[in-house]
This record gives sequence, structure tokens and C-alpha cells, in this order.
Amino acid sequence: MIISPSYFFPILNGIKMIRIRWLSNHCGYLLLLSTTPNRSYFANPISFLPSKDIKVRGAGCLSVRAVMSASGKASSQAVERVVVGNEEGRRGVEILRSVNDGYEGVIVELVEPMDAAVYGSSLRASISHWRQQGKRGVWIKLPIELVNLVEATVQQGFWYHHAEPKYLMLVYWIPEVEHTLPSNATHRVGIGAFVMNEKREMLVVQENSGVFRGTGVWKFPTGVIEEGEDIFDAAVREVKEETGVDSKFVEVLAFRQSHQAFFQKSDLFFLCMLQPLSFDIQKQDSEIAAAQWMPITEYAAQPFVQNHELTKYLIEICLAKIDGVYPGLSPVPTATPMPRTSSSSDKKKAYLYLSRSGLNRD
Repeated sequence: MIISPSYFFPILNGIKMIRIRWLSNHCGYLLLLSTTPNRSYFANPISFLPSKDIKVRGAGCLSVRAVMSASGKASSQAVERVVVGNEEGRRGVEILRSVNDGYEGVIVELVEPMDAAVYGSSLRASISHWRQQGKRGVWIKLPIELVNLVEATVQQGFWYHHAEPKYLMLVYWIPEVEHTLPSNATHRVGIGAFVMNEKREMLVVQENSGVFRGTGVWKFPTGVIEEGEDIFDAAVREVKEETGVDSKFVEVLAFRQSHQAFFQKSDLFFLCMLQPLSFDIQKQDSEIAAAQWMPITEYAAQPFVQNHELTKYLIEICLAKIDGVYPGLSPVPTATPMPRTSSSSDKKKAYLYLSRSGLNRD
């Protein structure tokens, strides 16, 4: 019976130390770090001594192959498997492969199909292993193909963190204190595009769906920013998709935060100013009922704009901007060195939106 270096195995009848024999007739001891019955804990091989198989009540003989460091301490490699042999057969428990998350926790990304019962045993042993290592949060990423493992994961105390089209992320907190894990994404981020031509006409649309459907209200082209998309790119994309007009991003004029907006999530809305590069309109039939260039004064005179405080503020900002009395926010590229890395080129790229007024930078 041969298994991988360093192991977990069930503690039997409160035994603290079990002498074992390697198949090569070398042998030693396993020091169990806990004596709680029926639980799996880290087993630490500490010495080599000549001996023979030891009969453990209810378990048969234990034959284990282990690897020792030069100092006589257990290898630092992760625990992999334990096999307990008896007359009824053999049983193996594997520790789930993981990577550190940078915050004293681990991430497990499952790929291969597993039997739910085998997976549940491995997960229990893995949690014990991570607890001994002093880990805190445990993240398990389950692809949609492994939906059969969701119940077994929840049974071990995991809860849902977030879901994407192709995976479910579950999380577990090991310390017996309130967890400090980050919550799921709290905000949806959208844009509104203020596009005006040289005739002081602004690009407006009527929508095929949503709360404005059939109301006759003309509004800014709007949309939701996609994952990994910058605000300025999203504004240009949405204008092109909804109206067919090419444009160039100028500035962020303002933003609004609201709550309980979409499946109880909060919402951030950025009003962006864009410069048109083309003027022919080709509306998006699936989402847009109508699109046109409308005098800004006519847009502002709509009853909806006059009676809606937020929209009234937005049009006042737009008018102040085109009259040259309102400073907007321009995107400035930045690069921030990443922690825990020795590479000077490993920097996180981002954009800082700011008013250049009063700054001495180019």
C-alpha cells in the first residue's frame, strides 16, 4: 500500500502516536496533532526507527511511505492522500489542489469531474489541512459542468459568493471569528452620452423597452459598462450601437449613485460628453424606437426633464459645459506597482478622472 508524501488520516480511538512500517522495511512514527475522534488532522512523520506493522483496533495495518526533510521535520509539501487498509478494502482521501489568494486564504479551481461523495471527503480533509496551516478564507470555483458538487460544498459550510455565466464561486471562513471576506460586487455601472453637434443639437433616442417605452420621452443614449471596459470606451461604444454615430470621448461631466436599483444592487451612472465624428443616424432596431438630432433647448423643455430633478440637473450641467463655465473630468492613465512582486514592469494600469484646471501637468 503506497501513498504520497505527508498525509491526513482519521484519528482512531484517541491514539496520539502510531508507529508505521514503510514498504522498504524502513519505519518511523506519525505524530497526530489532535486526538479528537473521527476527525482528520495533519500527520507529521518525525523519526525513523526499525519496527513492524502496528495493528490498530478497527483499522487493520497501516503501511505508509513518507518523505522527511534533512532536519527530520515533515516535508513542507501539501498533504495529498491517506490510505487505511483493512480486510474490507482500501480508502483514499486526497487534498484538493489550491493556490494562495494573497490574503492568507486559498483558491480552489475545480476542473475535472468528481464523484460528490469522494469530493465531500476530500473537502473535509482539505479544510482540516488549511486550518492547520493557519489559512483563513477558502474560495471554491465550480464550473457549470460540476454542478453536482454544489450540495456537497454547501454541506461543509460554504455559502454562495457570486455567479457568472460559466461558474459559481463559493466561500468558507475557517477562523472562529466574524469573516472579513469582501462582498460580491455591489454596484452596476452605466453611462449616459451627451453628444452635441455645431448647431447645438444633441443626439437623443427613444427606447423600445424599459420604463421609457411608449412614453414619447427623448433621452440620452445610455448603457451598462461591460466587464473590463473603461468608462470612455463604453460611452463611445453605446453611442455607436444605439445610433450608428461615431464619436470621440471628451470628459466625464458628473456621476450619480443610487441604491436598490437592480436586484437590490446599487448603481453608478456617469454622464459623459462626446464629440461627434459622424452625423448620419442608423438606429439600433432591437433597442431603439427612434433617434434624432434635437435642439438642446427643445430637449430641456420636455415635461419629463422639467419635472425630473436629476435630469434637470444633468441638462443644466451640459449647458454650463458648452458655455465654458463648467470643468469636466478627463481620464489620465496611471500605472501602480503591484505589491508582492519583484518585477518593476509588473504594474496595474488604470485611469484617474480629474479636472486639469490648476494642475501643472501636461
